[in-house]
Amino acid sequence: MNGFLREDDEDDGDAGLVARARSGDNAEPLSVSDLAQALKRTVEDRFGFIRLRGELSGVKRVASGHLYASLKDDAAVIDAVMWRGSMARLAFVPEDGLEVIATGKVTTYLGRSKYQIVIERMELAGEGALLALLEKTRQRLAAEGLFDAARKRPLPFLPRTIGVVTSPTGAVIRDILHRLADRFPSRVIVWPVLVQGQGAAEQVARAVQGFSDLDANHPDRPDLVIVARGGGSIEDLWSFNEEAVVRAIAASTIPTISAVGHETDTTLADHAADRRAPTPTAAAEMAVPVRSELTAQLADFAHRKRRCAMAPVTLGRERLAARAERLPTAETLLQPQAQRLDELADRLRRGLLERAAVGREALARYRLSPAVLRGAWREAEKDLAGARFDSGLVRRRIAEKAEALGALARMTQQLNPLRLLEKGYVQVTRADGSTVTTRAAASAEPALALHFADGVLDVSTIGTPPTPRPAPRSRPAGSPPRQDDLFG
Repeated sequence: MNGFLREDDEDDGDAGLVARARSGDNAEPLSVSDLAQALKRTVEDRFGFIRLRGELSGVKRVASGHLYASLKDDAAVIDAVMWRGSMARLAFVPEDGLEVIATGKVTTYLGRSKYQIVIERMELAGEGALLALLEKTRQRLAAEGLFDAARKRPLPFLPRTIGVVTSPTGAVIRDILHRLADRFPSRVIVWPVLVQGQGAAEQVARAVQGFSDLDANHPDRPDLVIVARGGGSIEDLWSFNEEAVVRAIAASTIPTISAVGHETDTTLADHAADRRAPTPTAAAEMAVPVRSELTAQLADFAHRKRRCAMAPVTLGRERLAARAERLPTAETLLQPQAQRLDELADRLRRGLLERAAVGREALARYRLSPAVLRGAWREAEKDLAGARFDSGLVRRRIAEKAEALGALARMTQQLNPLRLLEKGYVQVTRADGSTVTTRAAASAEPALALHFADGVLDVSTIGTPPTPRPAPRSRPAGSPPRQDDLFG
């Protein structure tokens, strides 16, 4: 029986404390592992190969490279796992919300008594799901600023070396080379890559990064990179929508042109590149100017240069004559100032006359007479009689003045330069008594006087007797004798 019983095989008696064998029972009880293994074999035998359509949810890729997620629809959900080997063959990056068709087998996970599908291959459920994935990737990368217009760099006017990332066997590279040869033959370095299928995105990303990683002085470092591919369906162009390619183009230190597809085909690489070309041929036209047009423009510049070289003398003579005719004469320049001078002289004369007249009138009003003096005498007597003399006011006034005078005397003593001599300083003067403040001035004098606190010492700087000088106003008693020569 292998531990499996029917309901009618159960003992009708009460359950005991210790398990015991029942009459007629020859089946050993199953372990939990045995049951789980039996369920696993049953599920795997019944659902050994199955294709499921559902929406990805809870997508999580662990460090080991395995993918864990759930597949769900409106009514149910099933856990899913995809091992690292199968993940390497995926053509897109799984994300939450994508509708996919997963191919694999259903099994159980013994550790949690859960059933799950082990996915061996996973594809997007139609072109609508592919476009939904494309839009989600575009929005995420745009939020990071990879498509901002401020990041776009101008293309070099005339690149010396052009790097092309494309298939070396397709018609694209031939179209580019042919167009460059027609417009402006340039040095072209082709980095061969796959442009569709497994591993194409990684090769394109490595090629763009490889050009960008070349040293600035490397002879093979291009001035411009063209990422090109011919037209095709959205599946054919999908490699240029991969995040690795978009980030490599956005991080490139070399200006990049994206020429993927034809006309209406648009990929995320076009948004990340510095310039989008509708076709690979148009990318070649953007890369270089037309040499014949440049030659014609240079010839025109040379002709204009010759014409300009012949014209300046004549033009300068004409301009000089025209300006000389417009120059004013000296009389015209001085006329306003002369008129102003005449006006000021007339105003000065009239002002002096008016001032003299006013002065005479004022003097006449203040002419002295006995009557005026007697009136002033009487007014002064009245003021004196009405004034009261207070000796306190006089003493206070005298005290204030005495205090101010004492403060001035103390300040005078503090500012007296002779007080500094008592501290060890010396005043150096010339024979005429003027003070010497610099060494250069002292070396130019034949004789100097050194003023100390207790007297004056005469010295000579050139070994000759000092010039006699006037005797000082006062010399303290006991001062040292006068020295005639400092070096004698």
